[in-house]
Amino acid sequence: MQIMKPENPDSQLIALLGRVALADESALRELYDLTSSKLYGVAVRVVSKREWAEDVLQEAYLNIWRIACDYKATLSPPMAWMGLVVRSRGLDFLRRRASERIDRMQELDDMISDTVAGDAANPMDTTQASEQAWALHQCLNQLENKQREVVSLAYLRDLSHSELAGQLKLPLGTVKTWIRRGLEQLRGCMARFA
Repeated sequence: MQIMKPENPDSQLIALLGRVALADESALRELYDLTSSKLYGVAVRVVSKREWAEDVLQEAYLNIWRIACDYKATLSPPMAWMGLVVRSRGLDFLRRRASERIDRMQELDDMISDTVAGDAANPMDTTQASEQAWALHQCLNQLENKQREVVSLAYLRDLSHSELAGQLKLPLGTVKTWIRRGLEQLRGCMARFA
């Protein structure tokens, strides 16, 4: 009598990720059903609040949908890879929350300052800000098109390196290099205007 072994869970998840990479929605649903409880636990550990973890998990599965084609079974087991996606989304979520909190505090400080001072913006400050904006525009135009696009998306839309790589369909290393080199060029260019 031969006993049938159940299918290796990794091979099942690998196959599902392959189908997700081909935009198979039913595969994503099945992948979610098989993995969401464990990945939710990862999200809770990263962000510490259950309602935040739900948002992080949703973002993570959207990201998995977008970047499933990047998964390489030879580099990591599927649960480890998906856990890393969840962890990354969780850390991005916490960074965004911290940034929003800082922005709200800055708005409050500005409002208090305006109320207490009662003065409009100093003309010298306005002129200086306009000159800096003009200089930044000039420096950005000196970057190559793709490099300018990556730097702009990273800072204006607050996208992480991995989000940029997924959105622009570029290798993560290329995105990081372009951002690093672009910022070096911008620093050098802006120093000339200072």
